[in-house]
Amino acid sequence: MTEPTTPRRIVLVEDEPALRDNYTLALSKAGYDVRGHADPVSALAAVRQHMPDVAIIDIGLGRDSEAGFELCRNLRVLSARLPILFLTARDSELDVISGLRLGADDYLTKDISLAQLVARVSTVLRRVEAFSQPDDELPVRLVGDLALEQERLIARWQDETVDLTVTEYWLVNCLARHPGQVRSRQQLMDAANLVLDDQTITAHIKRIRAKFTAIDQNFAGIQTVYGLGYRWMDNQH
Repeated sequence: MTEPTTPRRIVLVEDEPALRDNYTLALSKAGYDVRGHADPVSALAAVRQHMPDVAIIDIGLGRDSEAGFELCRNLRVLSARLPILFLTARDSELDVISGLRLGADDYLTKDISLAQLVARVSTVLRRVEAFSQPDDELPVRLVGDLALEQERLIARWQDETVDLTVTEYWLVNCLARHPGQVRSRQQLMDAANLVLDDQTITAHIKRIRAKFTAIDQNFAGIQTVYGLGYRWMDNQH
């Protein structure tokens, strides 16, 4: 007899009760175990006790207009792999880029429908599950100085681990699978069913480069092909 699967747990941080209830209801109906919080302190304490499968957080919480950014930073300290989605009314380019630079996997605005929200959560979880499934390839893929360990979502550069988020790992994996071939922003989005815009992809690539450069100041593995997209160069040195 097959054991029942445990519902994926979501930590939802939203200080407006009506919105929190709406999001909780929609996600619960989709089969998720949703734990709602109105403030970052209780949310962080809950995550320390039990790491969720996804965190969805607003930026402005209570009187602190930047509380969500600080919460994202703290969550990333606890886990480099936890999928983090911002869900906020703030849609400025600066806020989007700031959120992604802090390590968020996606940035959603509150004009998104409940059905779309559920779909975006499902998408990020499918990407996590896809990487955890065994395939016919070697468990570690080597591309020059890059080693990708798919089962554990770990990337190493020159034998040093690069702390990538789920989205960042996927983007590196997508590029490195086809060294030298240009991947357009649209191809990067389509291949993993990502619903992001150009500036979001750009922000992710900048953050990825910064992480590799922190290990190797001469890193030039990701090349921008202006007007076309990006490609992975495995012969950079």
